[in-house]
Amino acid sequence: MRRSRTPARPAAARRRTPGTRSPAALAVPALLAVAFLLMPLLGILARTTWSDLGTHLTSPGVTEALGLSLLVSFWALGLSLLLGVPLAWLLARVSFPGKAVVRSLVLLPMVLPPTVGGVALLLGFGRRGLLGPWLEDTFGIVLPFHTSGAVVAATFVAMPFLIISLEGTLAGLRPSYEETAASLGASPARVFATVTLPMVAPGLAAGAALTWARALGEFGATITFAGNLPGTTQTLPLQVYLLLQDAPEAATSVSLLLLVIAMAVLICLRGRWTGATPAGRTPPTVPAPDETEPPGTDDGGLTDVTGRQGVAVTVAEQHANRWPLHAEVTGGTELTLDAGAGTTIAVVGPNGAGKTTLLRALLGLTPRAHATLRLGATDVTALPPHRRGVAWVPQDGALFPHLSALSNTAYGLRAHGVPRTEARRAAQEWLDRLGVGHLAHRRPAQLSGGQAQRVALARALAARPRLLLLDEPLAALDQTTRAHVRHALRRHLAGFGGVCLIVTHDPVEAVSLADRVLVLDDGRALQDAPPAEVTRHPRSPWVARMLGRNAWPGTATGDGLALAGGGHLVVADRLPEGARALAVIAPEAVSVHLDKPAGSPRNVWPGTVREITSAGSRLRILITSPHAPDLVAEITPSAALELGLADGVPVWTGIKATEVSLVTL
Repeated sequence: MRRSRTPARPAAARRRTPGTRSPAALAVPALLAVAFLLMPLLGILARTTWSDLGTHLTSPGVTEALGLSLLVSFWALGLSLLLGVPLAWLLARVSFPGKAVVRSLVLLPMVLPPTVGGVALLLGFGRRGLLGPWLEDTFGIVLPFHTSGAVVAATFVAMPFLIISLEGTLAGLRPSYEETAASLGASPARVFATVTLPMVAPGLAAGAALTWARALGEFGATITFAGNLPGTTQTLPLQVYLLLQDAPEAATSVSLLLLVIAMAVLICLRGRWTGATPAGRTPPTVPAPDETEPPGTDDGGLTDVTGRQGVAVTVAEQHANRWPLHAEVTGGTELTLDAGAGTTIAVVGPNGAGKTTLLRALLGLTPRAHATLRLGATDVTALPPHRRGVAWVPQDGALFPHLSALSNTAYGLRAHGVPRTEARRAAQEWLDRLGVGHLAHRRPAQLSGGQAQRVALARALAARPRLLLLDEPLAALDQTTRAHVRHALRRHLAGFGGVCLIVTHDPVEAVSLADRVLVLDDGRALQDAPPAEVTRHPRSPWVARMLGRNAWPGTATGDGLALAGGGHLVVADRLPEGARALAVIAPEAVSVHLDKPAGSPRNVWPGTVREITSAGSRLRILITSPHAPDLVAEITPSAALELGLADGVPVWTGIKATEVSLVTL
């Protein structure tokens, strides 16, 4: 009989990772620190009388103290959650005068000696303290030497652990999740309950566990403020203090119990307090399937292949209303925007032009810009984001990670009071329409980037908005999927009763989806015109380059244009001298030669090939020259082969004066 061999570990697994060997100068003190921390624990284990452990822990005094400790610690945890969660949210999300002082007050009980904390509590809440007499005279509440005093002392020293843990988690939570929920119609209270709390649940649980453990082990502040009365304020740590004098073996046994409880809490946290991921543990995910669509998926009509009519009726009702747009934006972005109902506007411009600021101003989510906004006959300027009827899809989609794709899509409908069954049915139909209905029960972590973006788009469309804002909604999709989603989106926008603004860097999206193209630069509108007009006469160098054209700004002279980047361009159309203009040159109008051309081109420069890229069946050649700005030429692969073009090859470029289009700026 042959024995099965244990497979040898791969060589890579046997080798030590370079750089992981600890230097002795650090390893020795580190080992000493571990030994220093471990020695007291070993002392408890070594000195515990194991045969009497059960007797010690079940004695009347210990069980009474244990019950009181549990009562006090859980009351302290409840008070910490009631008071600490709102304070953590304020510290993480709100700027207010004295914020640093408030945070210092939160940290103070952690560094304050416990007995000093007890004295401070006496002077604040005791019978002769600042607040104690009023509490006693008005409500008959006396905290010192009462169980409620032990609760107050435990809360005072333990609540900071909850606040610090939760504040860090809240600070790390991207605001886009809560902002998106508000744009879908959720009130602030609903956003906090359904989005914020579920997403910070790990940090909240870690803080709550540490708070409870700290309250369970509180000693100094309790004995100073509440005394050491058996059955009233004598908690388990105080019982240990008394047992050390009369029964040291029993004190050791009770100490072991508290040690086990503390270690159990830390093991359950498994690194959540420090934010570390446990070794070898990764969140379970399901590999995202391909972006191909399931057979029979309908991407267009108002009902899906099952023939359900829930959304058809809803959309028909929605389209019976018309919501033209009037907006005046001031601040970081300055423009006036008017659009009739059913208009789709593509917003384009370079990074930092103010595109996202414009969308956030319309949502009422940014202090950098303010928008006076009217939708139809309703002025929504003074309304909070969740009541404006404005839905948006941010760049990252911001799908709620704790909800499935179906629940994400139904979120806006539920926020508007639609019954759960109807909302989920409508959400399923929107998912089907965008080709991701078969992924309805998956969570965002189990979706590919393109699938997640389509779910985010379905969620915004399902919310029945009056104004739809899409921030690069198709950027994460591949070309095939992008065409499918673009077609479905165009079908929806064709009957949409409101206005849609789409931020995009894709000229195909701008031309195929938009009725108008709004060009922004530095927060100002450079051009607002139909796509065909912007394509023929772009007024922005960035837009011209986005459309694949050369764009050179300059100043008109007697025979052409003095270029802003240096050089001179001869043109056929003359402008008044001194006028600012943009010269637009199609890449296919640029000729490339190995020698200086002697023919008709009026604009000839020497240059050097710096980059060659593919553009469909042609090649785009980037040529730099000391006599003119960078120039892109487009030629066939056979012409490039004949010329022997490669990076660094010197060439001559030629442009006919008649091939230059001038746009006055």
